[in-house]
Amino acid sequence: MREFDLVIVGGGPAGMAAAVSAREHGLENIVILERDSELGGILNQCIHNGFGLHTFKEELTGPEYAERYAVKVREMGIPCETDTMVLDISKDRIVTILSRGRGVEEIKARSVILAMGCRERPRGALNIPGFRPQGVYTAGTAQKLVNCEGHVVGKEVVILGSGDIGLIMARRMTLEGAHVAAVAELMPYSSGLKRNIVQCLDDYDIPLLLSHTVVDIKGKEKLEGVVIAEVDSKNSPIAGTEQFYPCDTLLLSCGLIPENELSRNCGIDIDPRTNGPLVDEGLETSIDGVFACGNVLHVHDLVDYVSEEAARAGESAASFVKRGCTADDTPAIKVTALNGVRYTVPAEIHPDDLLTDVHIRFRVTGVFKDCAIVIKAGDTELLRRKSRILVPSEMLDIIIKKEKLCGITEDITAAIEEV
Repeated sequence: MREFDLVIVGGGPAGMAAAVSAREHGLENIVILERDSELGGILNQCIHNGFGLHTFKEELTGPEYAERYAVKVREMGIPCETDTMVLDISKDRIVTILSRGRGVEEIKARSVILAMGCRERPRGALNIPGFRPQGVYTAGTAQKLVNCEGHVVGKEVVILGSGDIGLIMARRMTLEGAHVAAVAELMPYSSGLKRNIVQCLDDYDIPLLLSHTVVDIKGKEKLEGVVIAEVDSKNSPIAGTEQFYPCDTLLLSCGLIPENELSRNCGIDIDPRTNGPLVDEGLETSIDGVFACGNVLHVHDLVDYVSEEAARAGESAASFVKRGCTADDTPAIKVTALNGVRYTVPAEIHPDDLLTDVHIRFRVTGVFKDCAIVIKAGDTELLRRKSRILVPSEMLDIIIKKEKLCGITEDITAAIEEV
């Protein structure tokens, strides 16, 4: 059985950044396992710019951003096994893999980093009435067909959901010569970044229909059109508001789901709000020596945040291996999401064993104006930050100085308060 100090599952931006960080912190025996034929993950099909402003201080396309890390991986001599599927991870960190060259194989890992990314929510999870005609795609699938394979998926397009991929594909389809009739969003606010609404919809005069959804799909063999209706405060369609939009393409951009089948099968505790693992400040899961980062942990809006988070996971894995693969047995305190905060990453902190400041990342449950983010330990206020507006589409990153956490014994809460 082959043995490694660190096995990284996934060769996207999270997996590569974790590998680079672990090598920089002293781990030599590392391997990246990637099911695709090349490194880069989802970035390989994201040919638009806007990546890397935080990490590299310049604007890059997705493939350019991925290449920066792929070059680092190659220069450091970190082995990457592509076309390799991870089938199972046991609680004692035995990783079962399948590859064309070796068949089914078990490898022993002293530590594991989960960096499998996320997948799109499919049509079957949306319960839209109608047949299954040709012309209905998830936005990511259409993106790959257009950007990587050169196909034209349609000429008259409707998009359901205003997630970032859907917004970007509205612009991409327009540039490919298609007409985007509308982007319908169930919620009364967009689930994409403000800059994407401006650059991808407003700049191309594409209407955004808030509090609207698709209530019927017309066509049996090929898509003929969709029916869009307004919804009420309970997201139920309002009778009499239905409008038919003729189209040959419907793109679904209705959310991303962390890819955690391996995590669940391994027995890792999952947060039902994020569908990702529950982790501590070092991004270690409920199983000792198994860490998680990137979109498999919680869905990010910027790849720069993915890389930063993955670097911390790589450092934590290196620390775990160096101390003899022993668990951190210092007392942990919980981090709880309260009023207006949907979840927090991490879910617990070990205040007596902190090496650096602690990042607390979260999303809010709705739109909040003239408010404050308040972090408390019991009745002790650790941080208060005023904000003019908070929206669910933007992930927030709050940094708590480790000096403020020393000696803390009461659980920490994160909440939104009106100013």
